[in-house]
Amino acid sequence: MAEVISIWRDSLHTILDLYERKRGRLLLFLPCLFLFFILLNITCYWWAIYTAFPFYMETHEASHYVKLQVPVGFFGALFDSLSFFVTIWIIKRALAAQKTSEYVIHLSLDLFIAILATLWVLLVFTFSGWLISLWENAPEQLADRGVKYTSRAVQAIKDPAGRENIKNIYFGLIMGVSAALPTCFHFFLFFSSLIKKLRKTFLNSSESTDLNHEK
Repeated sequence: MAEVISIWRDSLHTILDLYERKRGRLLLFLPCLFLFFILLNITCYWWAIYTAFPFYMETHEASHYVKLQVPVGFFGALFDSLSFFVTIWIIKRALAAQKTSEYVIHLSLDLFIAILATLWVLLVFTFSGWLISLWENAPEQLADRGVKYTSRAVQAIKDPAGRENIKNIYFGLIMGVSAALPTCFHFFLFFSSLIKKLRKTFLNSSESTDLNHEK
């Protein structure tokens, strides 16, 4: 496992160096990053709508969901941009760690970000829906919307197999795609490092076997 971690660290170091060399000026990079996350969140929003609740666009509330994409995209990008730079900080701290356990613990902090993202999605939809109600001159109580979305989340946890709850869970997972990117990235590097280690072990074993045959 130590060799897998070593390969993982080297890969992460290479990617961090590439990012720092190619990023350019922060004043230019930051708006580009923010715009990317806005587009990603809006894409995930419509993906979730049309695959989980397509009938929403066939009702009189269709315009409400069209408007909702604006604050959802903006506030989602706000969280994702912040979590991006937090992830960069975590990676730097992890690479500076001397012990393997410290390295893994630092990178595990991204799992905490993914959990926060779930809570953020609830907050974003609560606040965004409230903003849209003001826009449509049909104001709702912010607290009432909070109770509405929280009750859906609690119900989904209590009965995840329920048909409507499955759709809500699926919707939440799709909306959390952007926030889960750092965690997925670390898992990808870990499994990639594991595959490299297994391939190296297999090749060394094959070469050893060939040498024995030659003798």
